[in-house]
Amino acid sequence: MCPDSLRRTPINLEKRMDFPLYEDVIMLIDIPDEDLAAGDVGTIVKRHAVPDLEPGYSVEFFDMLGNTVAVVTVAASVLRRPTAADRPVVRQASVESPV
Repeated sequence: MCPDSLRRTPINLEKRMDFPLYEDVIMLIDIPDEDLAAGDVGTIVKRHAVPDLEPGYSVEFFDMLGNTVAVVTVAASVLRRPTAADRPVVRQASVESPV
């Protein structure tokens, strides 16, 4: 599910960022309905091109056991690439999945 504020974001070519498929990315916003928080790491699984709008991406998020916990479609502007300064962090999901 995509928050309404991300559905029709105009292109800003100076800040436009393209991500290749299967690249890891970091969320810059919270999506509470999906239990995702800024800083969560996901994997690009699909690119969505819409004329006159910035690209959108379907991003898959996993738990530490490799189970999919969410797949969301968001604008490129709410994602960034990991850097050498990033460190992995563990946080508990608000609702734990059965094991």
